Amino acid sequence: MAATDFELGLNSFGEVATDGDRVLSDGETVRLLVTEARLAESVGLDVFSLGEHYREGHNDSATPVLLAAAATATERIRLGTSVTVLSTNDPVRLYHEFSTLDAVSNGRAQMVLGRASATESFPLFGYDLTDYERLFEEKLDLFLRLQRDESVTWSGTVRSALVDQRLHPRMRPGGIPTWIGVGGSPNSVVRAARHGLPLMLAIIGGRPQRFGGHVDLYRKALEQFGHTPQPIGQHSLGLVADTDEEAVETWWRYWQPVAAALARERGFYKPDRARYEAEIDHGALFVGSPETVAQKIAGVARDLRLSRFDLKYDIMHLPRDARARTIELLGSEVAPRVRELLAKEPTHV
Repeated sequence: MAATDFELGLNSFGEVATDGDRVLSDGETVRLLVTEARLAESVGLDVFSLGEHYREGHNDSATPVLLAAAATATERIRLGTSVTVLSTNDPVRLYHEFSTLDAVSNGRAQMVLGRASATESFPLFGYDLTDYERLFEEKLDLFLRLQRDESVTWSGTVRSALVDQRLHPRMRPGGIPTWIGVGGSPNSVVRAARHGLPLMLAIIGGRPQRFGGHVDLYRKALEQFGHTPQPIGQHSLGLVADTDEEAVETWWRYWQPVAAALARERGFYKPDRARYEAEIDHGALFVGSPETVAQKIAGVARDLRLSRFDLKYDIMHLPRDARARTIELLGSEVAPRVRELLAKEPTHV
């Protein structure tokens, strides 16, 4: 892969922003996301992606609608999902939503499919967590069939059967780019390889290089299943500011309470300052000046043989000005610097 082909994008979970001392309303945050997609395009970023969550303070529960709004406000940037919880979506409805988005955006739609680490959608839509694996496996099979085949006859245990169904509007031939999101499960890595789909590594803590074994497993599995090499991407959290000190202090103020809540909920490590700084130095937080963040992205891209890196730039109550500055610097300074560094010492994809 040429360094010029390396992609940098943004991920948002629709988290509520602030403006001065005022917390934005849900509606204001939704409109802000469209503004940020437009800004991301203006500074030359490649992808703008939104998640799917059903938690307090998150406003990404209707992702295809938000992406369609972003499509009408932009012309070039690709529009996708940082996660679509396939297990609790209906594949037929999902096909309709994203084939329509692809049409509206003139072929710019893409998505990352996941099983869900946050499971609020299961009780919300009437699904049982004991069916976690079966739901994803069967729905993935159906969704890929709908994308790849002109008409589909299908039967399974998680929804009604289809007989010779041809959906409209049609997606482009072969469907839209569809990645499998992986948070650490080797089985998910093998699943992505079995279907010949790109791999998105969600790395939110610890040294990213510890996923090197997953990358090796994925590449070997692709070969064994008879598929050509596929892109590998990484999703991680962070903030870019004019100086390292500003970035570190700003992110700490808003990341610490979120990390503390997750620690209580999921048994994660306690988010003390020493651990926080360690995550910035050699872990999965990409926080710093443009040069610091560019050096870290380029290093991880080489180690994990990445072709794409997505920065999750929003976190609960982060000021809208800090969000905008991250977007501006990521596109105008970090992205060209990463490509320059990779041109000097390229990845081996």
